[in-house]
Formats: sequence, C-alpha cells, structure tokens
Amino acid sequence: MVVLEFAAAANAEKPTLPTFSSAPFFYDRTKTGSDGAPELTQGALLADAKHTQAHTNPSVSYYFPVGVSDYHYGERHPMKPARLALTNRLVHGYGLHKYMDVYSPRWATREELEMFHDSDYVDFLSTVNPSTPLSAAFTRFNFADDCPVFDGMYDFCRAYSGASLAAARRLAAGTTDVAINWTGGLHHAKKFEASGFCYINDIVLAILELLRTYPRVLYIDIDIHHGDGVQEAFYTSNRVLTVSFHKYGNDFFPCTGDISEVGIGLGKHFCLNVPLQDGIDDSAYVSLFKSVIEPCIYTFRPGAIVLQCGADSLGLDRLGCFNLSIAGHGECVAFTKAFGIPLLVLGGGGYTIRNVARCWTYETSVLTGTQVPDDLPNTPYDAFFAPTHRLHEPLLARVENQNPRSSLERIRVQILEQLRYMHGAPSVQMHELPPDLAGGWVDEPVKEEE
Repeated sequence: MVVLEFAAAANAEKPTLPTFSSAPFFYDRTKTGSDGAPELTQGALLADAKHTQAHTNPSVSYYFPVGVSDYHYGERHPMKPARLALTNRLVHGYGLHKYMDVYSPRWATREELEMFHDSDYVDFLSTVNPSTPLSAAFTRFNFADDCPVFDGMYDFCRAYSGASLAAARRLAAGTTDVAINWTGGLHHAKKFEASGFCYINDIVLAILELLRTYPRVLYIDIDIHHGDGVQEAFYTSNRVLTVSFHKYGNDFFPCTGDISEVGIGLGKHFCLNVPLQDGIDDSAYVSLFKSVIEPCIYTFRPGAIVLQCGADSLGLDRLGCFNLSIAGHGECVAFTKAFGIPLLVLGGGGYTIRNVARCWTYETSVLTGTQVPDDLPNTPYDAFFAPTHRLHEPLLARVENQNPRSSLERIRVQILEQLRYMHGAPSVQMHELPPDLAGGWVDEPVKEEE
C-alpha cells in the first residue's frame, strides 16, 4: 500500500516578493575572456549504457505529483498528460522505484510561478476557464488552438512546476545526485505568454532555483523542438549556458534556434544551437551530441546540469521527423549522467504516448544504473503496448536522413568556435541571494508499506 504524505502548508499564503528575473544575482557582472562517426546499432548503445550503469551508483530521486496525469487538453489535442501515467506505471512495474527516493511534491505557489512569469499573465492563467468569454486577453497571452483553456489548467501547471522546483531544491541541498521529473520540461512557455502546449516554464523556474547555489548551470535540450522559452529567459545571462539540439527550417515550430542565435550582452556566446534536418539517426545524433556536450562541460564548468528529454525526437512520433531509437535517445542521457555533475532530468514533448512511456522508463533505468528486461511488466495500460509488449520496439519511420556528414561537421566546428569565446567561465561571488520562496516547506517521501 502506498501512503502519501503532503506538506501541510502547501496552499498557505506567502507575502508578495520581487520577481526573480530582475534580481541582481541573475547576471554575473564580471567580464569573460575572449580569446566521420562509426555506425551505432541499438544493441551497441544498450551495451554501452549497461557498462556505464555498472560503474556508477548515484543517489536518485523521483518526483510525481498526485493526479498530474488526469488533466486533458482536449480530444483532438496531441498533448496527452495520460502519457505520464503510462510512464509512472512502467517505472513502478519494473521496480525502479526501489532504487530511488520517491516524492509526491506539493504544488508551486503563485509567488513561485512569478519568480519568472509576469503577474498579469499568472492572473489570467489562474482565473480563466472553458466558460470564460473570449476577450483581448486570449490574444495577448497567446491562448488559442495550440494552448487551449481546459479544466484544471492552472492546477496542472502548479503540479508539474512544483515537482521541478522540489527536484531542484533537493539537488541544491546536496541530498540527491540525480533528480527526475518526467512531468516537467515544458520549454516553450514565455514570461508573458503561453506557447507550444506550454503554460508555465518549469525549466526556467528550476534553473533559477539552482542558481541560488550554483554559479553556473548548463541546460541541454534534446526535444525535436527548439527550447526557445529557456533560451529567451537566459539570453542575456552568462551564468546559464543553453544548448539545444532540434529540427530547424521549413517553418518548423517554433521557427527559432538558428546557429547564429548566440546570446546578447553578457550572455553573448552562452547560447548554443544545433539546428538539424529531417531523418537524423542514432549514429549521427549521438556522435554529434557527445562531440558538443563534452567540450561545453569542460569549458563552462557547470555546477549543475538540467537535461530536457523531449521524446518527440524519437522515430514514429506524431509531430516529429527524426529517426532516433529509444536506446539512442537514452545514450545521450547516459553520457550526460557519466560526468557526475548534479543532474536534473525533465520530460518535455512526445506525442506517440506508448513510445514516450517506453523512452522515459528506459531512461529511468539508465539513471538508476538498473538493467531491466525487454519484456514490459503488466500494467493497467497493457493495450497501449500491444502486440509486442517490448521496451525497445523498433521505431522504423525511416524518414530520409537529410543531414550529410559534411553539414554536421560544419555545425560542430561552429559550436566549438563559439566555445573559444567562453575562455574562463565566470567566477561568481554571490553576495546577494534572492529570497527563498520555499519557506519551511518540505516534500515528504512516498512511503512503501509491504
């Protein structure tokens, strides 16, 4: 039996505090100095992951807000929070929860959402409902087909955002090495508006929380869509390096993320974009990922890493056009974990929900260093995985690979050139810390009783 314990003060009123994005510590005011891939089979990637798992045993925590999978964007909308229930059931079905500290975190408060988001926007988000008459505010805050108003929308946002904040706080406190929140990762939301199925940018909130403790945070995004909301939030800051691998061109949403977007002001050269074309496969993607991320880590020297694991970069995704396998996607997670830097792992996109659940379950096993069989455990959602009921289902969309090796090499060289300007990552003296909006609240663990 599972007994859930919640913080008693989850909905307590807190005093209004300054928004986080204007706080002095958001920037480092010091000046910075300027100064052919082998074929990777799914079997080889799985063997590589097992080797990594066998030699690492980090402390892992897992966050799943009660009821977060029960919300519904609409019958025809591609975003399905039910995918979170499928993932959670597989994680528990494999017994992976036994290798993690499992938490049912409290919801984020309004004050915490306003660490990044504009108060007028949060006002609208907290009061609008499906019966609200159309007004200019719908246009102002970008509520339309992609971002519909649905029952419980504000509570949904508070739930997944609270989980990301709880995970970030535990990392910053040093009580976990890896924190997982598959319900988060909504990277398109902007300070003043919704965008791309995203209403609250939990990633930005989590990074701001990590910046209380860590001088530098590296953000990595492997969703097929550009992580525009996170990039925009930190475009002028040299304390966050954003690196996004995504499809770019031909009016593909959100139509940002060109390699020329490198940041401005103090943030110049602290924004890296890896624009890709249709059909990229495991060999090319994983090789490029490793050749970019390793020098980023050694040059920027982050105190913590946030990894957004959008699963719409898998083959056969409803809205995607890449050819990645679950093993290939997971190899990026394993590679990032192997650096031993405090790591926050988040979900994101993913619209073929059976494959989203497979992917994030496998990556949970990678992060816990646990080998799991290919046969899926029995769950109430078995019908979603018929007829094979396998974890590593071949995702043979076989979209033509439009990423020639020469093009990927040019991208790699341009990225490495940007890193030259990052020589001597900023050393930050944090004299002014923002107020801790967490107060005295504690996220209680989920207790398992035999």
